Amino acid sequence: MITRRDFLRTGALAAAGAIPGVRLAASPLAVPQPYFGLHPFIESNPKAVFVARTRVASVKDEEAKRRTGLELARQIFVPMATPGVPLSHRIIFKPNYAGTDAYFYEGVVMGLKELGLKKLYFVEANGYPYWANAGFIGVNERQGVQMNETDRRPRHFRESWEMNWATVPDGVIYKRIPHFTPIHEPDTWMLNIAKVRSHGMCLTLSVKNEQGTVVVPYTRFCPGWRMVTGVPDFMKPDIQPDVEAHVKKLFESHVRMHYSRYNSQHELGPMHQEIWAQKTCDNQSTLKTGFAMIEDIYGLDVGETPVLTNLVMFGKDKFRLDVIAMYLGGHEPGNVNLFRTAKERGLTDTFNPWEIPVYEWVNGAAVPRKLTDFPRTPIKTYYLQLPGEPLYHMVNEPFDYDKYKV
Repeated sequence: MITRRDFLRTGALAAAGAIPGVRLAASPLAVPQPYFGLHPFIESNPKAVFVARTRVASVKDEEAKRRTGLELARQIFVPMATPGVPLSHRIIFKPNYAGTDAYFYEGVVMGLKELGLKKLYFVEANGYPYWANAGFIGVNERQGVQMNETDRRPRHFRESWEMNWATVPDGVIYKRIPHFTPIHEPDTWMLNIAKVRSHGMCLTLSVKNEQGTVVVPYTRFCPGWRMVTGVPDFMKPDIQPDVEAHVKKLFESHVRMHYSRYNSQHELGPMHQEIWAQKTCDNQSTLKTGFAMIEDIYGLDVGETPVLTNLVMFGKDKFRLDVIAMYLGGHEPGNVNLFRTAKERGLTDTFNPWEIPVYEWVNGAAVPRKLTDFPRTPIKTYYLQLPGEPLYHMVNEPFDYDKYKV
């Protein structure tokens, strides 16, 4: 029997590279090398965040978005003669299925293929029907990128069918987390290509994007206790035995520490946020990401409304990257409790945007900038609505970073 995966894989290999009507400059001439890596300045500044200004005139300009991804990929990812990432490695792409622009993603894939990479994988837990609508299936077919199956039955978890389990070090909620193959396997390297998108957890950025590497239904981080104490029977052995007492203790501590908006009465309330943040940190403690990018050529505001922003942000440290993206999305990062929780758990060393070095990426070179040199484009959210506040609002109230150090 031919599965959907066999069909997609065959179609992808047959159609790889065919983009009718698109005129893209040939790759710069270079002697083939056995490895690739990051631009040396990026590699030597792992705590910095880089911001590139793009020049896309319309969100509908597919060629301009594809060209932008290709040009940035050529600048960021470089061939190497000395050991870096071997070209024999499998490259795992994790775009945001509901946000990342598929044509920008395609440009990045094309840039990596120019280096000689051939083993390409697309990983996403959610929304298979949306892959086609967003353009990802067409891109993956053209570029020869293999796609995972999203659906699993309880027996698949017993058999670990096309999933790899990670033990969570000092987990708060999860003991083990299943990720789609080939994550965690030898000779793999993951590229996270996220989006600036309105969400109930404030903005979807690179850390939240990796929630989609987790196999359904373990990937359901947002529904609160329903997906902790109310999980299906086959999940229960993978939940910490003291989860209720531990989470409640942490929550009460955070209330005493004046975690922002923990007096909200919104349906997706403070305990939902506490559980989501702890699950997210559990997940992040198990993943190794090669590099993270946030495509913000256009942000997605309320109702998935595109707002042309013309920025792409990237860096090696996902939490620092998200802090800068949160600020440029109009919000004050200290008010978004995920960042404070991550610092408590040792996953990041700061949630203060003013402590993070920021560079503008200009034609393949890093230029030192102040955070205030870049435009802020407000993207509203329904994160922890306060009494009297509109459902969709900004989380931009002042935050005293000197007072609230973790």
